[in-house]
Amino acid sequence: MESAIPANQVHEFASRVLKVNHAGENGAVNIYAGQIFFARITAPKMVAELVEFKSHEERHRAVFWAELQRRHQPRCRSYLLCGIGGFTLGLVTGAFGRRAIAATTVAVERVVLCHLEQQLDQLAGKDEAAVKAIESIVEEERQHHDQSASHIATGQFWPRVLSPIVTASTEAVIWIGMRA
Repeated sequence: MESAIPANQVHEFASRVLKVNHAGENGAVNIYAGQIFFARITAPKMVAELVEFKSHEERHRAVFWAELQRRHQPRCRSYLLCGIGGFTLGLVTGAFGRRAIAATTVAVERVVLCHLEQQLDQLAGKDEAAVKAIESIVEEERQHHDQSASHIATGQFWPRVLSPIVTASTEAVIWIGMRA
């Protein structure tokens, strides 16, 4: 689903995408920080995985920040909101244990992967630096989704409750960020 971006707006669009992705990665870092806080009690076997995922998200955030700096662009206005919202979501879901943690990651990553694929389609052949930055994180985001999906069974309580809320919230944050 390729969208035509006028040539004179490609740089502006790519910079906006990178800002929103950077803010989103800040949200993800903080989701995992909040989850790790409670997972030590509610899901101790997941802590090492969450720490690994958090380190991936910190690298992703650094990739987008480096590209924004190269372009002399500030961070997105929603950066702090994403961090606070992410930490809050992480604390709440972390308190409910393994399946709530996993359901949250699956829902977030499903939305993120869809947006990353759309971004790659829209920017391919137009802004290779942005494409390279986005491509550098896709596999780890897919790994987070797939590994987390293995922790939950279909039709269980937490995926049914959290998926629509987390999906809608993630979509809303992206939508706001793209318009801020």
